[in-house]
Amino acid sequence: MNSEALANPEWRVQPGVDGSAGEPPGSTITPEPTFLFVHRRVTDDQICVLTFDRPDSSANVFDRATIEELNGHLEFIAGSPKIKGVVLTSAKPSIFIAGADLHALAGASAVDLASLIELGQSVFDRLAALSVPTVAAIHGACVGGGYEVCLACDARFASPERATRIGLPETQLGILPAWGGCTRLPRLIGLPRALDVILGGKTLAARQALNYGMVDELVPRERLVEFACREISTQGSNVRRGRRALKLWLTNNRLVAAAISIRVESQLLKKTRGHYPAVFKALAVVSRGISRQVSGSLALERDAILELAQTEECRNLIRIFFLQERAKKQTYRCGNAAAAAKPIGRAAVIGAGVMGAGIAQWLSSRGLPVILRDINAEQVAKGMASIAQLYHEAVKRRLLTKIEARAGLDRIFPSAAEAPLRHADLIIEAAVEKMELKKRIFQRLEELAGPDTVLATNTSALSVSEIAASTKAPERVVGIHFFNPVHRMQLVEVVVGRQTSSDVAERALRFVQQIGKLPVVVKDSPGFLVNRILMPYLIEAGHLFEAGASIGDIDEAMLDFGMPMGPLRLIDEVGVDVAQHVAGELELKFSDRLPSPRVLAQMLKAGLLGRKSERGFYLYHTKTPEPNSGLSLFQEKDWAKSFGREELQNRLVLLMVNEAARCLEEGIVTEPSDVDFAMIMGTGFAPFRGGPLRYADGLGGSRVIGEMKRLADSGAGHFEPCALLQTMAAEGKKFCPQKGDRR
Repeated sequence: MNSEALANPEWRVQPGVDGSAGEPPGSTITPEPTFLFVHRRVTDDQICVLTFDRPDSSANVFDRATIEELNGHLEFIAGSPKIKGVVLTSAKPSIFIAGADLHALAGASAVDLASLIELGQSVFDRLAALSVPTVAAIHGACVGGGYEVCLACDARFASPERATRIGLPETQLGILPAWGGCTRLPRLIGLPRALDVILGGKTLAARQALNYGMVDELVPRERLVEFACREISTQGSNVRRGRRALKLWLTNNRLVAAAISIRVESQLLKKTRGHYPAVFKALAVVSRGISRQVSGSLALERDAILELAQTEECRNLIRIFFLQERAKKQTYRCGNAAAAAKPIGRAAVIGAGVMGAGIAQWLSSRGLPVILRDINAEQVAKGMASIAQLYHEAVKRRLLTKIEARAGLDRIFPSAAEAPLRHADLIIEAAVEKMELKKRIFQRLEELAGPDTVLATNTSALSVSEIAASTKAPERVVGIHFFNPVHRMQLVEVVVGRQTSSDVAERALRFVQQIGKLPVVVKDSPGFLVNRILMPYLIEAGHLFEAGASIGDIDEAMLDFGMPMGPLRLIDEVGVDVAQHVAGELELKFSDRLPSPRVLAQMLKAGLLGRKSERGFYLYHTKTPEPNSGLSLFQEKDWAKSFGREELQNRLVLLMVNEAARCLEEGIVTEPSDVDFAMIMGTGFAPFRGGPLRYADGLGGSRVIGEMKRLADSGAGHFEPCALLQTMAAEGKKFCPQKGDRR
């Protein structure tokens, strides 16, 4: 917090063209002293406009100082009988208020956190109790505490622009809305919809928020404040839009709330397997609070968040949030290199298959013109059809408008013939995983590209350095590894080859950030980072199946652990052929401990490719996939048949822990947090557990080593713990220490 940023005492005006939500025409300013976080002005019509504008920051957040400053303004309003209404707005171009300051929350003691929660509740209560009408004029991200302050207003008007996102995502951080969100939202939109938003941690587009009843009207950004002021002037206390009292009563009573709570709790147990305490606590607070006075419901909120903030799940989920924010800003070189990196303005994708089409669609949706090239018209046509379908689904899910989807399609230039690429800033090769083919492609790309064009490969397993070595300028080659499906997976590995220049690595990193993905920088090595850690897990699942464990037992064990899907189902999703290829590449390097399971080769021979062929470890002929009982023919032993879920989990998870430590040991990444971040964002590794290394910390080094030694001594030599794990355990250190831990 920079307390000196606005030390110069001047009168502040926020004209609509500078990023504020707009000003009523002809308004004048009643001189007020300068405030640091929330600026006040009173219009000719005696409407007080409070503008949030945190200095030296692109975002507004609520910390103690901001809440106290807001309280001072409310005291002024309460003591000013001429004031006829209040409008809350923001001066930021894309953020209204982005919730509470999580850094302050994460580092707070129980006493300080209780004090902060009570302060926020009392100030927002004071806003709700004002005798004059209050309106929130929302443009940009309005989430968490940012939306809770809006709930304390009489009405909420929002801009319809894409930047405007409204919601309560707290449960995704292991906490719950505790500044009135659990109390006021169900009273505004009804219990069922409120639970949908709060338990899902949802953030909605403006039009969706309007449909939910979370905002009252959509108004163009440039007219927001003017419209809010006019509504207060003309409607007075009637500015609050009519609520359907009968409809709310039908859902917001004790009996209905109890019935809904029982049904929803059952659904949550099935979905989360009991792993995320915040959603269960939020369900209890909302369903119990609806029949209490506001003060009683707020007390439930306070007690619940104080309890949740002490949980390991909360600490891990907030840490993931911080790692995501770090990825958005990180640089490859020191200093201000990121700002100096030449941006990517034009791109080309070579290969119109599943990955190439997905990459081209994503880039075009982010405003980049893209050449999509493949060897013949038929392949290009298939790629364009796939892209059109992705845009259709985005429109259907209201992620894009029809106009935006059409514009995105128009930015793609399909070509079955060689196209000039000298003006492309970046070329991404996404051809099939064959080294000799990729080498030929890069040799030709080097001739077609301009001197400053970055040459990237999307390979998931082949050596970037070897591909680069086939060119005359290997320093221009970098790996940019997207995960499938591109439009859903946030993580992208930026793979730095042996001769990749720092300038090229920096441009690749900035490009990933530019298109809204989350990068992790890794050294070129077999499997890079994510597949290197994931494949031992998938390979072990294959071996356990061969040894008699059932498909259901293996996958259910890992669903209970917290993974989004079981390992055998995951093999089906990525494709048995793809899994076999990556496993084969790793076996060439690590044959002593990563032998590819024979079942994959047997399945390929039988044409069982997974979901793409509707047959794999599962059969996909019905809505709910069923285990393929016919695969029992490939089970050669029965020693794993009796394994319980804990034994299956240990065998599968500890191999990931071991490989994660090896990646750190080999310098594939430099920080343990990079490993955890990549595995959570790239594979869905149980987020509440914090990643494989954080999970190992939680178990304790001696327990991890002891269990792995037990498995290794039983004849499974690939469980022998790596040197780094043994050293960390011997010295009592942790990979990701928390406050008070030894490193």
